[in-house]
Amino acid sequence: MSAPCRVFRGLDQVPPDFGPSALTIGNFDGVHAGHRRILRRVRQIAESHGWQTAVLTFDPHPTKVVAPARAPKLMTLPEQRCALMGQEGVQQVLILPFTAEVARLSPEEFVEHILVQKLGARAVVVGENFRFGHKKAGDTRLLESLGQRLGFTTEIVPAVSCRGIAVSSSALRHLVESGAVARAARFLMRPYALEGEVVAGHGVGKQKTVPTLNLAAQSEVLPKRGVYVTRTTDLEDNRSWESVTNIGYRPTFGGSHQLSIETFLLDPLAGETPRVIRVEFLWRLREERKFENPDALKTQILKDAGRARAYFRRFNKWKRPSVLEYI
Repeated sequence: MSAPCRVFRGLDQVPPDFGPSALTIGNFDGVHAGHRRILRRVRQIAESHGWQTAVLTFDPHPTKVVAPARAPKLMTLPEQRCALMGQEGVQQVLILPFTAEVARLSPEEFVEHILVQKLGARAVVVGENFRFGHKKAGDTRLLESLGQRLGFTTEIVPAVSCRGIAVSSSALRHLVESGAVARAARFLMRPYALEGEVVAGHGVGKQKTVPTLNLAAQSEVLPKRGVYVTRTTDLEDNRSWESVTNIGYRPTFGGSHQLSIETFLLDPLAGETPRVIRVEFLWRLREERKFENPDALKTQILKDAGRARAYFRRFNKWKRPSVLEYI
């Protein structure tokens, strides 16, 4: 298992030993298959030269500063991205606060002052559509030219495709929000997951249907309303359960203005109720719908649980899959 990467949250925190580095630059929301291809290439280059494997990313997303109306909803928090990048062998990450001042940097200033002087870049690896600097004036051709002058190599990594679709954060958001979580897993090389605290529900489920864990998700991107086969993990002690999760507005109980994420564990909960969980979305079972009464809803939940158990049996009591299964 890779060691946790060092994380720095501003240029003033960057230590003198950050470089020499092989690095990549981007938002990396989701840390999907395309990102992982780039990260693996960065690691290969760094290891072959004895350099640091590094990432430069941003918080907030640059679009929130330069064009807030077009800013995308984010799937992962910066801390989650760092953890996922650490799985690919990234040793250090600079989360650069993206401000109006940073947005005004010309491509040349961005490269010389940040990449070279602060981060000690000796190799820079980016995707085909990489743009940088004020008003995205810089492209890969300019990056290569600046590298020749300032002493670093540039490598362009082609995009990853999955069944004819280019893997991207925007395409991934569309899959998740349309409920296509199984296909999203192929883009991610892992199941799409929501993390957050377990919060108090309305108490109706425990009394009238089945007990559930209610998740306050951190992600801005949620799967489409409906019922899913899921896997739930206690992030504090790593207990894990097969489960069924409903995302919706509880129409059987009069509806709610607040979206709820309710997870029913297929095996009884032994021990304390988890405080912080991850819910991995594996397969969409059905739409959310209104039932005549709580008993009818309970009957349907138990049917959903039966289908979920069949799903897990079909994969031979599926252990946590290797990322290779999603390529």
